[in-house]
Amino acid sequence: QLQVVESGGGLVQPGGSLRLSCAASGSTLDPYTIGWFRQAPGKDREGVSCIRKFDGTTFYADSVKGRFTISRDNVNNTIYLQMHSLKPEDTAVYYCALHPFTTAERMCRFSTVASWGQGTQVTVSS
Repeated sequence: QLQVVESGGGLVQPGGSLRLSCAASGSTLDPYTIGWFRQAPGKDREGVSCIRKFDGTTFYADSVKGRFTISRDNVNNTIYLQMHSLKPEDTAVYYCALHPFTTAERMCRFSTVASWGQGTQVTVSS
């Protein structure tokens, strides 16, 4: 059974930084893909950034390119989302998600997901 658990999140001022973590468990398949999605009140869920574990290929939504960086720790099966230059429009519940074999782009663009985390709130406000 695939599982992901998020940590991080919180309140930050505009222009600030925050790091989210996501720990994956329940699978030993190297090709798995893991990513971050977000949903703000009244808006559709958006694939923010995704990464494929075994080769590190990544995908970023246009709205976060140049500001967010996704990285992986294969030893601990954990990925990180480092967020810089945060804006009020980044405010949302951020969800970690996992799929055993899809590509990073397909996961983020089409929400190709096998397991979702519980979500963590990120609020950007002064």
